[in-house]
Amino acid sequence: MQVPPSPVEHAIDLPHAPAAALRALGAAAEEWGADFAPAMTGGPGGEGGELRLPVVAGLRRGLLSGPVAVRPAGRGSRLVFRPVAQDYYLETTAIALLSIAAAGALLTVAWPLFPRLLPVAPLGAVLAVGGWFLVLSRLRGQGPEEFLASVASHAGAETAAPGSDETFAAAGE
Repeated sequence: MQVPPSPVEHAIDLPHAPAAALRALGAAAEEWGADFAPAMTGGPGGEGGELRLPVVAGLRRGLLSGPVAVRPAGRGSRLVFRPVAQDYYLETTAIALLSIAAAGALLTVAWPLFPRLLPVAPLGAVLAVGGWFLVLSRLRGQGPEEFLASVASHAGAETAAPGSDETFAAAGE
């Protein structure tokens, strides 16, 4: 009997109080189109909730969901996201374009074996290269690490907002 793997933990340390980190988490979730349901987690001074995060991983898109906790850590806070469920699907448009590109590549490679294909071999090359670059240029990745970086930037923007103590301190220097 195999033991299921434990969920991967994604964490970030912030130099802000847990309440500010929780506000930044909510702002980043709204920006990403994620569902964040805040709730008290049972830890002392800990807050958090449930996060459903849309992610992109190359040709796959999906949704990671799991608990997120914000706990005091030293002079700041530590935000931990532990995805326990994932749901991915393939981008069918990209798969179709890659299939056409593969057919073009086969046409380009096959003409020496079948000389009658020589007149359409350039079209095969254009399809192969064009399909590859269309899909390759659109590949990207957005996952929990990028989301946590967004939370950190929102927390930093909140700290530097007009009227905050750090803004006045920076203006006095």
